[in-house]
Amino acid sequence: MNRAALLLLPTLLAGCGSLTRLSEIGQPPAMTPVGDPTQEAGYRPLSLPMPAIQHQEPQANALWRNGSRAFFKDQRAANVGDLLTVLVSVKDSAVLQNETNANRTSTQSFGLPSFFGLETAAIPHMLAGATAATLLAGNGGTGNKGTGDMKRNETIQLRLAGIVTQVLPNGNLVVAARQEMRVNGELRDLQVSGVIRPQDISSDNTVLHDRMAEARIAYGGRGQLMDVQSPRWGQQLMDIVLPF
Repeated sequence: MNRAALLLLPTLLAGCGSLTRLSEIGQPPAMTPVGDPTQEAGYRPLSLPMPAIQHQEPQANALWRNGSRAFFKDQRAANVGDLLTVLVSVKDSAVLQNETNANRTSTQSFGLPSFFGLETAAIPHMLAGATAATLLAGNGGTGNKGTGDMKRNETIQLRLAGIVTQVLPNGNLVVAARQEMRVNGELRDLQVSGVIRPQDISSDNTVLHDRMAEARIAYGGRGQLMDVQSPRWGQQLMDIVLPF
């Protein structure tokens, strides 16, 4: 591949997104077709450390089976394909203030008040105008002062249905939830995925996001307003390649 092709490669890649936007002129953004999450290009099953599988022997004249979590069957999600509701409630605030102030002053001096009598004649003769008692003197000082201030407030309230895509060997469930909303030419995309325990699913078949391990929560979208707020692809390219 020659240099011209390499230079045109970013333009061609950016042009793919531009062609999609050109095809949507006069129309709202197209929504993603409903399908199996496990068939998407970026999907891959999870592999986590698991305890050794314990085989349970059936017991005669007993309704309870060792290793069971409940005596009666309920309607909460437990198998691949079951639905449940994921509740995302994030309300974070942080205030950080740092201040540093450091000062240092040092003074050094060196002399030869007595050196085999040479301090009275030889040294002043070799160094005209020098005094044996103060041959070398120096001083220095350093100072440093820094101040930092950061404030952050985040509030997210989401509620969306997900599907169990995998049951791990230890009984934990892999959940993927996705929801798209199109309002006035703006497409909003909500995505939540992670691993949950069946015990953390409430009786109303809901689970909180803070009970979800390896949680991935995304809230974004695309549309005319997002295009106006986002820098042009040429500017993004220059921001990446320019060293200044």
